[in-house]
Amino acid sequence: VELVGGQKREIRVELDPVRLDALGLGVNDLVGGIKSENTNTPLGRLTRGGAEYPLRIEGKPERADQYRQMTVARKNGRPIALGEVALVSDGAEEQRKLALVNGRPAIGLDLYKQSGGNDVALVDEITKSMEKVRRELPAGVELSLVRDGTLMTRESLADVEETLVIGGILTVLIVFCFINSWRSTVITGVTLPISVIATFIIMNAMGMTLNVMTLMALSLAIGMLIDDAIVVRENIVRHLEEGKDHEEASRFGTAEIGLAVFATTLSVIAVFVPVAFMRGIVGRFFYQFGISVSFAVLVSLFVSFTLDPMLSSRWHDPAIGSRGRRRGVARLLERFNDRFDVAAERYRAVIGWALDHRRTVMALATAAFCGGIAIFATLESSFMTKEDKGEFQVSFRTAPDASLAETEGRLQAVLAAVKDIPEIDHSYATVGAGDNGTVRDGILYLKLTERRSRQRSQFELQRLVRERLSRIPGITFSLDEVGQIGGTQKPLTVNLKGDDLATLKRLGLRLKEELYTVAGIVDLAMTLEYDIPEYRVKIDREKALSAGVNTRDVVDVLGRLVGGEAVTTYEDEDGDAVDVRVRLPEGLRQNPDQIGDLKVSVPAGSGRVNLVPLASLAAVRVAASPTEINRRDLARQVTVSANLDGLPIGTAAKRVTEAAARLSFPPGYRIDLSGEAEDMAESFGYMGESLLLAVIFVYLILAAQFESFFEPLAIMLSLPLAIVGMAGMLRITGDTVNIMSLIGLIMLMGLVTKNAILLVDYARVLRRRDGLPRREAVILAGRTRLRPIIMTTLAMIFGMLPLFFGIGAGGEGRAPMARAVVGGLLTSTLLTLLVVPVMYTYLDDLGGWLKGMWKGKKG
Repeated sequence: VELVGGQKREIRVELDPVRLDALGLGVNDLVGGIKSENTNTPLGRLTRGGAEYPLRIEGKPERADQYRQMTVARKNGRPIALGEVALVSDGAEEQRKLALVNGRPAIGLDLYKQSGGNDVALVDEITKSMEKVRRELPAGVELSLVRDGTLMTRESLADVEETLVIGGILTVLIVFCFINSWRSTVITGVTLPISVIATFIIMNAMGMTLNVMTLMALSLAIGMLIDDAIVVRENIVRHLEEGKDHEEASRFGTAEIGLAVFATTLSVIAVFVPVAFMRGIVGRFFYQFGISVSFAVLVSLFVSFTLDPMLSSRWHDPAIGSRGRRRGVARLLERFNDRFDVAAERYRAVIGWALDHRRTVMALATAAFCGGIAIFATLESSFMTKEDKGEFQVSFRTAPDASLAETEGRLQAVLAAVKDIPEIDHSYATVGAGDNGTVRDGILYLKLTERRSRQRSQFELQRLVRERLSRIPGITFSLDEVGQIGGTQKPLTVNLKGDDLATLKRLGLRLKEELYTVAGIVDLAMTLEYDIPEYRVKIDREKALSAGVNTRDVVDVLGRLVGGEAVTTYEDEDGDAVDVRVRLPEGLRQNPDQIGDLKVSVPAGSGRVNLVPLASLAAVRVAASPTEINRRDLARQVTVSANLDGLPIGTAAKRVTEAAARLSFPPGYRIDLSGEAEDMAESFGYMGESLLLAVIFVYLILAAQFESFFEPLAIMLSLPLAIVGMAGMLRITGDTVNIMSLIGLIMLMGLVTKNAILLVDYARVLRRRDGLPRREAVILAGRTRLRPIIMTTLAMIFGMLPLFFGIGAGGEGRAPMARAVVGGLLTSTLLTLLVVPVMYTYLDDLGGWLKGMWKGKKG
């Protein structure tokens, strides 16, 4: 908890140096006298009979004004009262912090949760406590919640929950359109609530919470959860239409498709497990994400192999046998499915053409992949997509020698500059807040109105505020995101390292000038750019030695007279301890000449002291001091930092590298990037490792399932084809390559294999079980599996559409993941239907040739 604004009660003892000199008293003698008189000390016990009574000296005054009569020293046998040598007043401590709410003076209470605490629960408790306090406040005093850090979390959770529901409805609607039976739709759709509810149980057992990441995982996976049930139910319905009874169709249809469904589910899990155990900060974010999806998919597999076949065998569907006799919506859907069957028959001819022109098909696939890589290379990169959170803050700093009054004046100018912006709901300003805050540091928090009630976005308003603040003289400022990871550090941070501070400062200023010319880099700042002027007291050691004074004596005197010292405490009427602070009046500590007139007491024997003027022992001079000196990797560094306005961090890092290349650095001096650029590079590396592991795991699973090292390669070929659609979709939507879109790419590695597995697995079944030639088996497999492939793909796409459009709070950050997945699914599905059959035949030829070579060698 940090208290900002307001002043504590304090007993001020403002010394009169003239009276002290006249009486021959030193400040140390006076402080010792105050401490000796202002004491409550136990003295022992009095024992009488069977009882004992503690004995205590009661030396502390009962009222603050009694300090004036307190005897603090004696001179020639005469007692000296504190009131003779000091002005004693009951007042407030010197103000070093300031807080304003909507421009009105306030006391701010900044509350931070402990590590591992629940933000939402904490805010709820604070809100309840505020209601109790409000009832006890005097008239004219208001208590309000200026910033609720959980508001964005609550809104995001509500939007993700809504997205989950809408995605589920759209997914079930797709199933109904293709199956054209409400009973079959219920049998298939029952997987969704069971999988989601079972996942909640597992999440609770593992200590997870319902947060943005876990709910987003379920909303993204809503289409996948129904995939297994769609494939199983569609295969059962196909066998029912061929004349089998319900029990036989359920048993035979599930067994026939079981291996393919099991392989697709394991492929998805093989993708999300590496995501859950990624290293770095991104791994902590996506741990619950990956675990939630993995468990949900496992539950959906279990339901698809148990509950769905059981319902299919017992709950007979009259819609299957009434084809051609239905009316209304059912009749329209029959026409839709009839047209789909016509298209599916045409697909037979397409596969036949592809098998007759295998080189052409592979050439087209290679060209598409190369085009996707080319588009991918043109995409800009960023760490995370910026979200309209409806709040931001202005951090500003005044001149190096500015006082609290000067900073308050600049703060009023900043408030006036943003006062007439209608989209600002309220403001909260502080000066000197934080552990390292000084009277030069000011922060203005701006809370915007709700998104649906304002015409301009947060980023448009930031540009407007930045343009207005640039007209205010005497401040440097930056517009920062509130509540981001790592505090309010600017996203672009450039570190110049070397040994000499002057050289580092010169190079930093030159780099800063270069970066001013880069569009999109704003709010530039540099450490060591401005020195702080200060007065330095230099002791003449020989004079001090001859006078019997050491540096510690000077430090004690100046520290107490200029800086002030709380030498003791006074207990007020409520029992609270109030500091008693000894100090010079403000008018006697304003310039160096007054410092030189101060006296240092030196013992002279026989209880006497000599007062030595400080001017005879030391000289006071003005010097400049660096604001801060930073080191990293055993080298001194100067940091140039900046915000970004519409410029992705990846592009900004390239611009910085280009600007640094134009500067000639002396030997031993170099630059590196930290902050968001460093986080992005590290996270991209970890995600690359996860992508590689996902591909390896998928291949190993397929190799084990199909008992072949060659046939899985035909399925794996669908993986690079997903990049074509992903890159194209990100280009169309204007998104960057960021954490979310890369997670989408990793997800695609598991999703796009599902279609290829269904096709290749059934081709193998037809060749092994029915003895069909390879060409006929591949064509028939494509025709038979076209419907479940299209259904599952559309189910996944429609389930992700709410996320795709980025609707609601935080939707901009979640949208790139869904867009990457949707784009990859579209192109990989279309290309898979042509390329995978061709690749399957190529690999089958290669396997036959290798077997022939092996038999020839053995023969």
